[in-house]
Amino acid sequence: MIENTERLPDAVSLILEWYSASRRLLPWRQDPTPYHTWIAEIMLQQTRIEAVIPYYERFLRELPDVPALAAVSEDRLLKLWEGLGYYSRARNLRKAAVLLMEHYCGELPASAAELRKLPGIGDYTAGSIASISFGLPEPAVDGNVLRVMTRLLACADDIAAPATRRAVTELLRAHYPTGNDAALLTEGIMELGETVCLPNGAPLCGRCPLRGLCLAHRVGEELSYPVKTAKKPRRIEEKTVLLLRCGTRYAIRKRPGSGMLAGLWEFPNADGRLTEEAVLSLVSDWDAAPLRAVPFGSAKHIFTHVEWHMSGFLVDCAGESPFFLWRTPEEISRDYSLPTAFRAFQKKISGV
Repeated sequence: MIENTERLPDAVSLILEWYSASRRLLPWRQDPTPYHTWIAEIMLQQTRIEAVIPYYERFLRELPDVPALAAVSEDRLLKLWEGLGYYSRARNLRKAAVLLMEHYCGELPASAAELRKLPGIGDYTAGSIASISFGLPEPAVDGNVLRVMTRLLACADDIAAPATRRAVTELLRAHYPTGNDAALLTEGIMELGETVCLPNGAPLCGRCPLRGLCLAHRVGEELSYPVKTAKKPRRIEEKTVLLLRCGTRYAIRKRPGSGMLAGLWEFPNADGRLTEEAVLSLVSDWDAAPLRAVPFGSAKHIFTHVEWHMSGFLVDCAGESPFFLWRTPEEISRDYSLPTAFRAFQKKISGV
């Protein structure tokens, strides 16, 4: 049971006052329609604000509303999303848009419970849309909110435990305002966690509106909170990436429709760190008639649970294997969505 909750009403008032005076001007805050809030919150998952802004603006220029999102092709959608990662987010946006066209006349429902029925919308995103765009008393609890709350209340419960998130959500709900203040509170707690009550380092307590109420600050134990169980170490996988070149064109292929990076395009690759002889043998099996293979750099990419350590080979081929699409670097960059994992190699072929 979370204790010291009697300070929450005062904390809510202070956050509202602070945020009204200090908020950053971000594109999705200028016109917080349900659609705008939805797109922004999905993009912001696992992604820095600074990185999201150009994607958000480009996305809305091409897909300004639910009907446009529902009608876009998957290939074009993934190209618009290229570089943001976690591509299932984009696919779920489109799936949800189709359902909104079929069952909600192309509008997002003004109910957190109904929002949670849509693909890709969980408790946090539903709470964000409901409070920010509809003024409903629905908390949106993410890592920023958990950090602010556990420091404020000196709560040592494990924030990785679903029970802790549920407890914080219900505690906030009991004190949530409605209307414009609901939007201000949701944005305000998140802003406080992003800019003042920082993760991975000392919080900026001198700038915090809650410093007079914060129990962790009172005893100088801000860095003791939040409490979180350690993640399992990421699994390391060795990959050999093959830049197959025939004239000015390079081979790409589409990944399977399920699993990691499903449905995206990639350069041919193989598990393990292959030798030059193994590369030539593999490319021969692909009917690409390899002439020579030379090392072509290395790269590392970190996913949530796995790390790819990649070594590259540039392989000149006498013919274009029918197992692949063959495109120029310019065509690949313009028309095909390659995961960020392959970006280092994509840049290298553009400079060859």
